[in-house]
Amino acid sequence: MRPAFAVGLVFAGCCSNVIFLELLARKHPGCGNIVTFAQFLFIAVEGFLFEADLGRKQPAIPIRYYAVMVAMFFTVSVVNNYALNLNIAMPLHMIFRSGSLIANMILGIIILKKRYSIFKYTSIALVSLGIFICTFMSAKQVTSQSSSSENDGFQAFLRWLLGIGALTFALLMSARMGIFQETLYKQFGKHSKEALFYNHALPLPGFIFLASDIYDHAVLFNKSELYQVPVIGVTVPIMWFYLLMNVITQYVCIRGVFILTTECASLTVTLVVTLRKFVSLIFSILYFQNPFTLWHWLGTLFVFIGTLMYSEVWNSLGTTKSQPQKDKKN
Repeated sequence: MRPAFAVGLVFAGCCSNVIFLELLARKHPGCGNIVTFAQFLFIAVEGFLFEADLGRKQPAIPIRYYAVMVAMFFTVSVVNNYALNLNIAMPLHMIFRSGSLIANMILGIIILKKRYSIFKYTSIALVSLGIFICTFMSAKQVTSQSSSSENDGFQAFLRWLLGIGALTFALLMSARMGIFQETLYKQFGKHSKEALFYNHALPLPGFIFLASDIYDHAVLFNKSELYQVPVIGVTVPIMWFYLLMNVITQYVCIRGVFILTTECASLTVTLVVTLRKFVSLIFSILYFQNPFTLWHWLGTLFVFIGTLMYSEVWNSLGTTKSQPQKDKKN
């Protein structure tokens, strides 16, 4: 029952989160910092109350290790959200972040000296090809949409290139953080809820450097049109409502993934998260009518087939089917 509930949380939370994030980004493309700050603050407060027991509970993993992880996590979160301000459409943003397997494999080979099967290399090649197709077609869209003036078009393309660079950097940094986290868990054991709290609480002072931008967007949010919240009937600026819903749905999504990691095998978690990304992508395309060509669909198909191949879902399904037959023979 708990795994089914967790899957429901992941799909409901994450898909809703994408919608509210895009509503925010469409109205104010540069609002990434205030969104990141709100998400971090909410999860940190919740963790301080229920995980850290108001600061009385000692961490199982020394703080100095969390400091390193937090520096990477904070950077990844800020850069990923800021990329939306650099001509990066939400569908491309989601597809690009689905390429984490590539970064994990590259850094795994370099740092951990891992070796993989031909099947896994093939799956990564499919993911890489899919991301390349989507990125290339998005580049053509950026240049064609900004062709009113040659200078404006070139500047828009440069901003888009900077956005791609930001996403690539965040992808590699996220993979490096995953490897660091893996080595910590091997040494100290798994403490994912504790890690969730410290990863969101320790970076909060870093937002001081982004305070000016956060304040400017708070002022802009205050000036947005008023919206009456259903059921409770309270009237608030609509951008604050979008931000609140984004934070709540982000938390629901994270809680769902956390329950899944404690109740299910890692393969099941990978499959659920992959399917969730695909559903979120469909939501974004249909609900917001984002431009998505046949080439984009082909690239997306390559990314998700490659991801499922890498996680060896079909092998596991075959093993599951053959298991009852063996039991019957016995």
